[in-house]
Amino acid sequence: MIMNTQKTDGASKAVKVFCECVNAMRARKLIRRESSQDKEFHFQNWIRDRLRETRLAFETGGRNSYPDFRLVTHTVGFEVKGLAYPGREINYDCNSQVPTGFHNGRMIYYVFGRYPSEPDGNAYPVLDLVICHGDLLNADHDYVHKNRNVKGFGSYGDIMIRDRKMYVAPTPFGLVSGVAHAETLIFPADVDLGKNMECVGSFVRVEASDVIVGYSFDLRANTIIPQMIPNPSMGCTHGFRAWRVAGSPGESVDLLPNTPVRQAEEAEDDDGQE
Repeated sequence: MIMNTQKTDGASKAVKVFCECVNAMRARKLIRRESSQDKEFHFQNWIRDRLRETRLAFETGGRNSYPDFRLVTHTVGFEVKGLAYPGREINYDCNSQVPTGFHNGRMIYYVFGRYPSEPDGNAYPVLDLVICHGDLLNADHDYVHKNRNVKGFGSYGDIMIRDRKMYVAPTPFGLVSGVAHAETLIFPADVDLGKNMECVGSFVRVEASDVIVGYSFDLRANTIIPQMIPNPSMGCTHGFRAWRVAGSPGESVDLLPNTPVRQAEEAEDDDGQE
């Protein structure tokens, strides 16, 4: 159970980071990539600069660590996901950790920003921004990600198969309407952000009837079969509210219909491509 004081403290720090991002976007502080080959860290570096402007002490994680940034004196972390627009935006690949709102004692907030997919140079704007509590993407705090392996594969029995899990999770752009071309915060419904922030929508996510607890892969048929059980929390609701800086333009925010179907359609296997 996450303590309310920790949730409130985490929210206040996330709001501070959000407001710095909004100020930077309105001041036309651009993303700057080192070259056209920089396809991963340019937006993350832009968020790093915003964190520095908050004067909150933070640490930067390693290449495969989670989350990307961790506050030092507060149990808060930020995971950053840049999305090229137009392009893939309703889901993203999680290579090291399934999304969650609470990890290793920290509240986790996800920062999604869209930028031009074909800029005419190495400096370009952030088009829109969503910072959301990780529970919007997945409310399970108990699952622990681990990679495992099995030895003995191949004709000589000396090849190892590594089970390196990749998760495909929805982004806020695939979950809710009204966040395109705006700056939006999405927090649990029981968090009130005060008079300087304006609530622009509320909605509820409902836990599924079944959950996957395992899977098996047939190397001869190249088929994967999930193992499912009834979800002990089936039907449990998680309420959220969307916020913007008071007076900001933008549409109201609401949950999109048929999200699991839309996600599945976008997450078809790509025949071995990473």
